[in-house]
Amino acid sequence: MSTLLVTGGAGFIGSNFVHYVLENTEHYVIVLDKLTYAGNLNSLEGLPANRFEFVHGDITNSDLVDNLVQRVDAVVHYAAESHNDNSLVDPRPFLDTNIVGTYTLLEAVRRHNKRFHHVSTDEVYGDLELDDPNKFTSTTPYNPSSPYSSTKAASDLLVRAWVRSFGVQATISNCSNNYGPYQHVEKFIPRQITNVLAGLTPKLYGTGENVRDWIHADDHSSAVLTILNNGTIGETYLIGADGERNNKDVIEEILEIMGQPRDAYEHVIDRPGHDLRYAIDSSRLREELGWTPKYVDFHQGLQSTVQWYMDNEAWWGPQKQATETRYAEQGQ
Repeated sequence: MSTLLVTGGAGFIGSNFVHYVLENTEHYVIVLDKLTYAGNLNSLEGLPANRFEFVHGDITNSDLVDNLVQRVDAVVHYAAESHNDNSLVDPRPFLDTNIVGTYTLLEAVRRHNKRFHHVSTDEVYGDLELDDPNKFTSTTPYNPSSPYSSTKAASDLLVRAWVRSFGVQATISNCSNNYGPYQHVEKFIPRQITNVLAGLTPKLYGTGENVRDWIHADDHSSAVLTILNNGTIGETYLIGADGERNNKDVIEEILEIMGQPRDAYEHVIDRPGHDLRYAIDSSRLREELGWTPKYVDFHQGLQSTVQWYMDNEAWWGPQKQATETRYAEQGQ
C-alpha cells in the first residue's frame, strides 16, 4: 500500500480523485487543503477513516509541506485557484497558490526524492478558432489568455525545469473542462443546474458559441491514476474524452434533461477575453498507457450530474446565494 498526498483534495476535481482512489485502490490518502471558498469538507464525507486523513493548511507553507511530503510515497498536486472570472477581479491569489505553492511542493519532493504529478489545464494553450480542425497536443505552444491560465502555465514550466535541472520524478497532465459531482456552483454546468433547481433563470455568456471539451471527473481521475502508475517521468499527457460542445448546446441540453424549454435561459455580458474553443488530443495517453474514458456519452454523464445536484441540495445550497450575488454585481 502506498501513501499519497493529494493537494486541493477538498476541491471539485481533487475530491473526486480522492473518492476514486479510495474506491479503486488500497492506497492511504492524506489531503492537504486550504479550504478557500472552493474547498468543501462535505465533499469528503463517508471516506474510510483507516485510509484517509485531512490536513487543513496552505501549500505555500514550506514547513507544513515538508513534514507531509516526508510521510508519503507520491504527491498529486490538484490545489489551485482556478476560476477565470475571479482571476480577472484579483489576480494575486492565483500567483500565490499556483506559482509559489507549486514551487514549495517541488522543493519538498526534491529534498525527499518523492514522485510528483502535477495536474494542469488545457487553458495554458490559449484557444483555437471555432473552425480550426486542430486539437491541443503536448507540443502545442503555450499561449495563456487570463491571469488564471498564465499562472497555471508558469507552474507547468516550473515542473519541467525541476525535472530537467534537479531530476525531480514528475509528470504533468493538462485536462479539458471537467464536470460531475462536488463542483462549485460558480462553474458553468452546476450554475445552470442549480439555477433551475432554485427557480432562477440560467445564464449564457454572449452568444454561447464558445466550445469546451468536456470530460467527467471520474474519467479525469482514472487518467491521473494511470499516469501516476505508468507515465514516463518528465512527460506531459493530455486528458480528454472527445466531448466538444458549445456552451449554447450544453445549457439547452441541461434544460431538456430537467424538463424545461430549451430556450429558457438569458444571455449575459460575455467574459473579457473569453477563449473561443478548447479541444484535446488525448491519443498519446490512450495509445501509450492504454487509458480509455468511461463516459463516452456526454448526455449520459450530464444526466448523472443533474441527478447528483438534485439529490444534494444540502451540499450546494449554502454556496448559491453568495455566488449569484457576486455574479449580479458583475452583470452576469
